[in-house]
Amino acid sequence: MASHRTAWILLLLLLCGLSCPVVLSVHMESGGSGLEESGDGGLLGGGRVKRGWVWNQFFVVEEYTGTEPLYVGKIHSDSDEGDGSIKYTISGEGAGTIFLIDELTGDIHATERLDREQKTFYTLRAQARDRQTGRLLEPESEFVIKVQDINDSEPRFLGGPYIGSVAELSPIGTSVMQVMASDADDPTYGSSARVVYSVLEGEQHFTVDSKTGVIRTAVANLDRETQDRYEVVVRATDMAGQLGGLSGSTTVTIVITDVNDNPPRFPQKMYQFSVAESAPVGMLIGKVKAEDSDVGENTDMTYQVKDEEGLGAFRVTTDSNTQEALISVQKPLNFEAQNVHTLVVEALNKFADPRFVDLGAFRDQAIVRVSVLDVDEPPEFQLPDGLMEVQEDAAVGSVVGVVSALDPDAANRPVRYAIDHSADLEQIFSIDPQTGAVVTTQVLDRETAGWHNITVLAMEADNHTQVSRKPFRIRILDVNDNPPELATPYEAAVCEDAKPGQLIQTISVVDPDEPQSGHRFYFTLAPEGSSNHRFSLLDVEDNTAAVHTQRLGFNRQEQDIFLLPILVVDSGPPTLSSTGTLTIRICGCDSAGAIQSCNTTAYIVSASLSPGALIALLVCILILLVLVLLILTLKRHQQGHLTSEEDEDMRDNVIKYNDEGGGEQDTEAYDMSALRSLYDFSETKAGGGGEVGPHPPALPSERHSLPQWCQVPDLDFSIFRDYISRKVGQADEDPSVPPYDSFQTYAFEGGDSPLASLSSIASRSTGSEQDFSYLSSWGPRFRQLAVLYAGHRGEEGSEES
Repeated sequence: MASHRTAWILLLLLLCGLSCPVVLSVHMESGGSGLEESGDGGLLGGGRVKRGWVWNQFFVVEEYTGTEPLYVGKIHSDSDEGDGSIKYTISGEGAGTIFLIDELTGDIHATERLDREQKTFYTLRAQARDRQTGRLLEPESEFVIKVQDINDSEPRFLGGPYIGSVAELSPIGTSVMQVMASDADDPTYGSSARVVYSVLEGEQHFTVDSKTGVIRTAVANLDRETQDRYEVVVRATDMAGQLGGLSGSTTVTIVITDVNDNPPRFPQKMYQFSVAESAPVGMLIGKVKAEDSDVGENTDMTYQVKDEEGLGAFRVTTDSNTQEALISVQKPLNFEAQNVHTLVVEALNKFADPRFVDLGAFRDQAIVRVSVLDVDEPPEFQLPDGLMEVQEDAAVGSVVGVVSALDPDAANRPVRYAIDHSADLEQIFSIDPQTGAVVTTQVLDRETAGWHNITVLAMEADNHTQVSRKPFRIRILDVNDNPPELATPYEAAVCEDAKPGQLIQTISVVDPDEPQSGHRFYFTLAPEGSSNHRFSLLDVEDNTAAVHTQRLGFNRQEQDIFLLPILVVDSGPPTLSSTGTLTIRICGCDSAGAIQSCNTTAYIVSASLSPGALIALLVCILILLVLVLLILTLKRHQQGHLTSEEDEDMRDNVIKYNDEGGGEQDTEAYDMSALRSLYDFSETKAGGGGEVGPHPPALPSERHSLPQWCQVPDLDFSIFRDYISRKVGQADEDPSVPPYDSFQTYAFEGGDSPLASLSSIASRSTGSEQDFSYLSSWGPRFRQLAVLYAGHRGEEGSEES
């Protein structure tokens, strides 16, 4: 019975919490601090039921738009007798601002508009105090005011913008992407947050799962080449899509990706190109391109020649960047042989998709016609190998061969021939300009030059610019025109006591000819040597011969040299021969048969000379050479020393004074005798006492008169010329003396000075013929000079008188 009672109380409280305010009754047991809650007083029955707090929260609806404060609930104490002696207060979140309480009744009101999406609940504390004393009548109790949700938030797509992709021709139901919308309402209260999805635009091609938001294809024929993207509008509605629910939408961009579902196609079935027949191999003559509606690597294609009448005259390659077929020349073209070529070019996809093989072959073909244009071509030679042969004994003017060339053009113009003499400097051959016959112009010799190279020019008779060149090799065939000769001037030695049959020398020959069957030489003694009975000649028949002694012993005192003539004959044809001489010397030998010496000079140095003796001999020779060189060096050094003492170095005679002196009154500043000594050209050194060379005439060493300037055309400088020549000769003859050169410059200041020159070189007059009275008119600076020369002139005059 008690359990049923408790269940009824809980059910009533739940209903009351959903639809009516909750009244809290706070009771303080005397002697305890337990909290009790009751609804109205009718719940107490015959007595008061003591229990703890069961309901500790209030509910308030969000987004209240009324003008009056919204009643939230009531707190009440059992000790409240309604006389106003108890004062109710609250504290905590929003107390005094959002939530107000009536101090007398305990009624709580909300004064502001609440939003559950911002704050879902508020926690407060309730107190019951004595109004007079302020004493707590009940312990402070905590309670919660929960904001009750309403459907005031629409679903929102927060993951946008949405861009998805799907391959074209995908089957129905292929997943494209998923969209999700969120609702800020309370998902635990009602259906405010239950969202369902639907398609507003694009439902012809796509669908969306109402619960998961997965977008799928609705058709199987999506074609990228027709439309490569779609804009699908998806709506999300709360309240599980019921009437009155809120909704939000978003736009989803779906890109259709490409698959290789289109084969290449040529825009036209025939292409025409033209090319000159002189086009070189590898020349590009045209491009063709097949179109493919696909994109990316699905458009990659290759081209190939499927069929061609020209037997490989052209080749087709693929440009990987532009996907074009490049048609180029593969073989030389000939208008006269074939002027039109037809080839079939095929284009096929490089990456074929096996899923679409049922759509047909992914390839296409086009016909390409290439017209070959005629051009004026140079003549063409008919001889492919370019080899000619001629005998070396062919007479001048003999025909070596005939060159033939034809004009490949339809006009078939006549051809003229010539030899390019820039490559044939010897000009041994010539060619007939009309017939092309190559003839010799000089005597040929295979042994001098076995091969000749010429370049023949073939040109049109009326247009020499159309010219062809072809090199020809001319081989000179050998004829037997050179006799065989001994390989070397053979010399042999034989001991005086040689026995009969002893081998003296083996003879071999050389022949510059090269017969086709090979050489075969025959040896015999020449007729003039057939009377010789001392030696015999044996033909070994391998193109060599052996000379043997035929008698016992020789006497080199009687005859020390024998000349043996040998006749050598080749096999021809024609047979040619020559005679060579073998020189045989009779020498003295030791008991072992080693040659010691011959009659005239030693033939071989004795092998008994030891290496030590040879080294000693070389050392002696080296010492003698060193002594000779030392003597020559000492002698040359002694000659150089004598020459340096005899010769006078003119540089020692240069006396330089940089002092200006003390003026015209200073006669002691320098020694006049030093200046006068410059005129002394004597070759005798002080204290030498020996005369080295001829003495030139002595110049005056005392005072010299200053001659006036006068131009004398024939001056005698022989004394200077003789002195310089003598010095030059001595320097040339002695290589040990360094080449001291002397260069002196005598500057002439000009002839416009009002004063006469003081140079004594230009005048041959003596001092007695001059008048120095004019020096007194030169001023104070020359007063001393005037006194000197004027006084000297007076003295000379008195002496003469």
